Amino acid sequence: MAWSTREIADLAGTSLRAVRHYHEVGLLAEPDRHSNGYKQYGVTHLLRLLRIKRLVDLGFSLARIAELGEDDHPAEALRTLDAELGATIERLTRARVELGLILRHHAPADLPTALATAGAAELSEADRSLILIMTRVLGPGHLDAYAEMLRNEPPDPTDGEFDTLPADAGEGARQDLAERMAPHIGRIRAEHPELVDPPADAPRGVRSATRIAAAAMRELYNPAQVDVFRRVQQLLRAEARPMDSRRDTT
Repeated sequence: MAWSTREIADLAGTSLRAVRHYHEVGLLAEPDRHSNGYKQYGVTHLLRLLRIKRLVDLGFSLARIAELGEDDHPAEALRTLDAELGATIERLTRARVELGLILRHHAPADLPTALATAGAAELSEADRSLILIMTRVLGPGHLDAYAEMLRNEPPDPTDGEFDTLPADAGEGARQDLAERMAPHIGRIRAEHPELVDPPADAPRGVRSATRIAAAAMRELYNPAQVDVFRRVQQLLRAEARPMDSRRDTT
């Protein structure tokens, strides 16, 4: 008995495109042709197609099927595939858990779940973008500390002013805002000292993390905002120096 390409594809539960692709990659032998040029497939082709489809349904790649040849019980390959599928199931299960948390907290989907559900949704777009970049350069310890800070710290009353600070804000406005921001940032540093420590667990090293953070801030914030950050750092350093001097005299 002979079947056309469409007929054998239908019998095997696959598509015309799949049958033609199996020919192209060498998985299925080309059949004989009628005098009119049409292909005529036989039982051997049908059996081969059924075996290919079964292995594809199990999760084997076409390249792996080609390596298996006619082996009808490739035990080692089956065990390897089982392990790969187990890992995929674990990954998909974790993804579903994270999706549930993201939906429940109305959190941004582009951030790690621990940060997204800790309150990052309330941050400005620039702040969230900075965090997203830092997830690639900071180690897990610093990221966990930052998530803990987001969960527990009340918002700074000056956040809205900083977010809307125009690039051409004057000297007085910048200094005034920095002076009002400094106490809040200083308190956060005192309560979460691990955020101030150099990111020793950074996967690319401390220097790389520092450079990337500085570059991101220059791109994400306008010049006036960057200058306010600089002024806050100066104020906090100036406040720390007298305390260090008092320690030295005791």
